[in-house]
Amino acid sequence: MTDPKDFRVSDAEREHVIGLLQKAIGQGLITLDEFSSRTDVALVAKTRGDLNAVLVDLPGMTHNAQAPKAVAPRDRVEIKNTMSTVSRKGRWVVPRELVVRNRMGSTDLDFSEADIPHAVVTIELDVTAGSVSILLPEGATANTEEIEMAAGSVTDKTAGGSGRPHFVMTGAVRAGSVHIKQVRMVRVGPYLVRMPGFRVRKA
Repeated sequence: MTDPKDFRVSDAEREHVIGLLQKAIGQGLITLDEFSSRTDVALVAKTRGDLNAVLVDLPGMTHNAQAPKAVAPRDRVEIKNTMSTVSRKGRWVVPRELVVRNRMGSTDLDFSEADIPHAVVTIELDVTAGSVSILLPEGATANTEEIEMAAGSVTDKTAGGSGRPHFVMTGAVRAGSVHIKQVRMVRVGPYLVRMPGFRVRKA
């Protein structure tokens, strides 16, 4: 009889585990570097044992030995914070829909190095007396016209681009603020300097 840990895994199970790793970041259980390395392992995992290897030291997050019959890819993810700071940066997998529920907190979303498999990403805002900072990758565009404002503010400093990916902001901001910026590459002699972040590479 085949050991359950040797059962092959599907793409849906890999996506599920990556979602658990994203949750672990939000809870402060792992660092961004650990998230990146564990995500790399999860993406190429062939068995349940391989997947559990990236979760085994995270309490309550071991992948179920019985595979779900129908696990949909994580197309919708919620980020919740109350009087706290939550950030997503570095390499992380961006869902098709991202819901931000912020109560008197700070949410920092850096998409500049993220894996964005969708042409259009919807960010639904539910912000009350909180701040949301969004950094888009070079070439991305944003639409903020659908955000409902009540004593809040939205600052969009994007300069436009190819529109891939395109970010659509919806929802409501009440007595809060949303700041949207975009990565720019500035030529300095033979080098390209990324702003913000001040990362240098040869042109």
